[in-house]
Amino acid sequence: MLVRIVKMSFKTEHIETFLSVFEKSKTQIRGFKGCEFLELYRDKNNPNIFFTYSYWNSEDDLEQYRNSAFFKTVWQNTKVFFNAKPEAWSVDKLESLK
Repeated sequence: MLVRIVKMSFKTEHIETFLSVFEKSKTQIRGFKGCEFLELYRDKNNPNIFFTYSYWNSEDDLEQYRNSAFFKTVWQNTKVFFNAKPEAWSVDKLESLK
């Protein structure tokens, strides 16, 4: 299982727009082939910073999503609101305790 973490920082005046875009897109993202889990987090100390956290069955599934027309449209409409360069990490899930 691959875990994808993406950090995004937004201009204050565009946060509500981003949240609206995410709300409209989240079901399609989660429903994309290979996506098993999706969450959105907001930094406690800096309300302009958000993280998406998603589980993917494979790196190939993530790449198919990233190369999809859907992703390209959503990303194009989101990145104009950034106030800093986004950061992303792909990590392997080694252990999970519940």
